[in-house]
Amino acid sequence: MKVFPRPWRSFIIMTALFSAALPALAQRTGYSREEFQRRRQALREKAKDGLIVLFGEDHAPAAAPLRQDNDFYYFSGVEDLGAILTMDARTGETNLFLPRQSPREEMISGANLLKDEKAGERLGFSHLYDLGYFDEYLARSARGALALWLRLQPGDAVDNARSEVLIFEARKNRTHYNAQITRDDFRVQRLRERYPAFDFRDVTPFIDTLRSIKSAEEIAVLRRNGRLSGEAVKAAMLASRPGVFEYEIEAAARFVTIKGGSPGMAFAPIVGSGPNTCIWHYEANGRQTKAGDLVLMDFGSDLDHMAMDITRTWPVSGVFSKEQREVYEVVLAIQTACIEAYKPGATTADVQEHVAEILKQKGFDGRGERGGFGHFVGMGTHDVGPRITRLEEGMVFAIEPALYYPEKAIGIRIEDTILITKDGCEVLTAAAPKEIADIERLMGKR
Repeated sequence: MKVFPRPWRSFIIMTALFSAALPALAQRTGYSREEFQRRRQALREKAKDGLIVLFGEDHAPAAAPLRQDNDFYYFSGVEDLGAILTMDARTGETNLFLPRQSPREEMISGANLLKDEKAGERLGFSHLYDLGYFDEYLARSARGALALWLRLQPGDAVDNARSEVLIFEARKNRTHYNAQITRDDFRVQRLRERYPAFDFRDVTPFIDTLRSIKSAEEIAVLRRNGRLSGEAVKAAMLASRPGVFEYEIEAAARFVTIKGGSPGMAFAPIVGSGPNTCIWHYEANGRQTKAGDLVLMDFGSDLDHMAMDITRTWPVSGVFSKEQREVYEVVLAIQTACIEAYKPGATTADVQEHVAEILKQKGFDGRGERGGFGHFVGMGTHDVGPRITRLEEGMVFAIEPALYYPEKAIGIRIEDTILITKDGCEVLTAAAPKEIADIERLMGKR
């Protein structure tokens, strides 16, 4: 039997024990046909007339699980590459166009839905067509000033919102050698060239409004993912001790999510220790922890095209120092007060007023943090949606107050993903402890 040196031996034993005790937290269940039909109907009602066209992802990412374009998947439920979805807003006809595969393509990647004679009926499509028919279909549809609804804004990704995709595209184009247009822009340009009679319109605002309010099936997935991601961070806490590398802490969390049915991460995990706790989007995860360090972990798994976002900060030695505790208590008080104020109809001013009242009661200085709303969470970690003015039932977002003191290597962020319910809110990521006493109690069990 191979004998592992410390700290690997204790780490592996702990992981094995945790694995044995871990319940079946999540499964890759997918959504019902009726869920996608409901979404398509809602979009058609918003468009009222014309033809809606959405393009699917056309290539698989390198060294990562295939993940379909969010907007395309939201209305189709189809993972096949190179597909196009059309929806006639007036008649309700919904068609899926797929590339005809060669025998070699089928052998390498598996057959797409064109090989399944019952796929259209099973998925609720009017027709499944060979992709080669798409242009002729458009030509037959191009009568008068027919509205053609396209995504005229960037697609979002699991780890980047539309606005972030646009920002990163602008950064790429700092040098003119990189300044080619995006696939989305090229598609729109080509369609304008070939079908100038269409009245081109942007379907993106309709999509963002629909995606911002989660359905019962989406909420069920988010609850499973919230528990799964929370348990993963809890395992990371148990894997922490002075001398362990940040990537070992990450590994403990990833193990839980994969075992729980997640195909991948909602974003690159952040595991920062010591001075790295003050780097907001630190992703190297390569430092060896030292006694007295804090560990800040920002983590979330991807499950059934629903992301999660949770951050916890804890002492690698198991006990907060006096100064760490003081900063932590302020951040936690702000987050707790925000959560208390979240309910349908609440505004940012309502939340900040409650935060100020709680800080005054506790005698805490907010140190510049006032609380408020965070970012939407859903198919993307930074999900699409309108600017929040008032909370609505079914919204899901992350709240993450934080304080950073680089000169003291103290960075503390506490983040949870929150579901707005009928009369309040639900913390989806509550499985990971965040009260100081609960964290220190858990760390004492290592």
